[in-house]
Amino acid sequence: MKKETLVKLCLELEGAVETYPFKDKQYEQYAVIRHKNNNKWFALIFYLEDKLFINLKCSPIDSAILRDEYEFITPAWHMNKTHWIKVEIAKAPVDLLKSLILNSYNLTLK
Repeated sequence: MKKETLVKLCLELEGAVETYPFKDKQYEQYAVIRHKNNNKWFALIFYLEDKLFINLKCSPIDSAILRDEYEFITPAWHMNKTHWIKVEIAKAPVDLLKSLILNSYNLTLK
């Protein structure tokens, strides 16, 4: 999956907006997907070592279970490791990815 496709997948959710808040040249291509109504992030889309990843909000219990079950899900990069996960897009099944994105969206909606 390409970055543009992943961003579009996130933007299918009601009130989701794509932003690029980082001014540092190293991070300026990092897409932050957030809620229009409360400005809270629910996804961070980025490349590390030429691999596409997404950071997503997750409950601490679900986060631990997912990291144990899937090698492509790890603690989030540059975010709270208890409440956020990092998913390697190339290895994640699309149905699981959609479910994780929706879960992150719902956790940050309030």
